[in-house]
Amino acid sequence: MNQSVEFRIEVGSKTDVGRVRENNEDSLCILPELNLWAISDGMGGVAHGEVASALAIETIAAQCHDAPGESLSALATGSHGDLSKTANRLADAARAANQKIFDSATHNPEQQGMGATVVAAWLEGRRLSLVHVGDSRAYLVRSGTLVRLTEDHSLVAEQVRRGALTPEQAERSRLQNVLVRALGVREEVEPEASDRDLLPGDLLLLCTDGLTRPVSDPEIAETLVSSADPQAAADRLVKLALDRGGEDNVTVIVVRFAPKS
Repeated sequence: MNQSVEFRIEVGSKTDVGRVRENNEDSLCILPELNLWAISDGMGGVAHGEVASALAIETIAAQCHDAPGESLSALATGSHGDLSKTANRLADAARAANQKIFDSATHNPEQQGMGATVVAAWLEGRRLSLVHVGDSRAYLVRSGTLVRLTEDHSLVAEQVRRGALTPEQAERSRLQNVLVRALGVREEVEPEASDRDLLPGDLLLLCTDGLTRPVSDPEIAETLVSSADPQAAADRLVKLALDRGGEDNVTVIVVRFAPKS
C-alpha cells in the first residue's frame, strides 16, 4: 500500500473510440489505493490491440499490487542505482507485461504482431516514478508551464534526436505511427524509467497519441490550466481530439496534486 502521500489527489479520466475506429484499443487503470495511474494503447488489428493493451494494464496493476519487495519478477534485468525502488518496481512490472503479451501472441497465432504502448506513474510521498514504452506520453504542468516528461520511442522521434528531421517535419511525417520500442513485440524490452519530486499544485497528464497528434502542446497546456478540475480537463481534451477528426482512439488521465488542507 502506498500511504505516505503528501498531497490531496484529484483525478479525472476519459477514453473514447473516436470518430473513425470501430473498437477502442486503449486501456487505462486508476488505482487510488496505490496512487498508481497507467494508460496503454494497443496495436495489432481488430480485437488483438484490445487484448494487448488489456494485458499490459492488468499485468502492471497486478504486479504492483502483489509486489512485497524491491523486485517484482524474475524478469528484472537488475536495479538501476540512480532510480528509486518504486521506479525499479514499476519498470519490472512493465517487463512482466511485455512477457505476458509476447507469450500470448506466441501461443495464439491469430495474435501474432500484436503489441502495446504504456505510460504509468506511481506516487510515493512527493516523488513521482514514471515508466513508459512507445509513444504514449506523460506531461507535467507547473506554474502554468507544460513540460513533456517522456520521449517517444518512435522512428520519427529517433530521426529528430539524430537531427535527420526537424520537429515540424516530424509532425507532418506519415511514419509517425512506426514505433521502435513497444510491449510484446520482442521477448525483451527495456522500459524507460525516471523519478521527479512534485510540488503542491502540479498537474500530471498521461495520454495516448490519439490526443497528441491532433492537439498541440500549447493547446494541451491551455486546456489543463484553464479547466476547473481534472475531470473537466479530461473531458475538454478528448473533445478537442474529436473535434479535430477523432481519427484514433483517445485516452487521458489528469491528476492534480493539491496541497493538503
